[in-house]
Amino acid sequence: MPQSQNHILNSLPQNIFARMEPHLASVELAFASVIAETGQQVESVYFPYTGVISLVVEMQVGDMIETAMVGRDGVVNGTSALDGKISLHKAIVQVAGRASVINSDALRRLAEECEPIRSILIRHDQVLFAQAQQSAGCNACHTVEARMCRWLLRIRDLTGSDDMELTQEYLSQMLGVRRSSVSLVAGTLQSAGFIKYRRGHISLMDIDSLKQGACECYETVKHHYERLT
Repeated sequence: MPQSQNHILNSLPQNIFARMEPHLASVELAFASVIAETGQQVESVYFPYTGVISLVVEMQVGDMIETAMVGRDGVVNGTSALDGKISLHKAIVQVAGRASVINSDALRRLAEECEPIRSILIRHDQVLFAQAQQSAGCNACHTVEARMCRWLLRIRDLTGSDDMELTQEYLSQMLGVRRSSVSLVAGTLQSAGFIKYRRGHISLMDIDSLKQGACECYETVKHHYERLT
């Protein structure tokens, strides 16, 4: 079996991964770096194995909201290997880490030659679409507290850590709410013993309670990815 920390790469048959491996390079994912811009040409495809990337939508007034989150169970810019090379979203590193990266043209050629690669990219694109739909429903229907619990648990799943470097400003952007709302909810969760928060750092203290407080979207998105690989 392939020996990659990225679940997509690790799910490929050994002979297929062997063809892909020479084209892969390891790169740093620096916090807040932008690896894709909406409407711009895609040159590279990223398979994170540590770190987390947010796919976001920007409004003309400057607001930004997350539509999907990609980590070691996914791929960023994968569909560029199948059709056009224009990014449909902005991708920002929200948790620093590392990824395997491949040139989009190289991946397109491999996908044309190897059905398992083409298949996993198509299925991942469907999961991303489902995650974006879930995010839209979540933002419209669920409380900020439930959404924050869901968001923190998703970060934990992707990083494998209960400790994370996150500012209130960044959380407010990703959740699409005011910074004051994030501050209030973070204080409530801390008072309840769910988390411990200090400037720019959050520690998850009671995972079971966070799961109880999270909206249904956490388990729904998690199950989508579990079925993917």
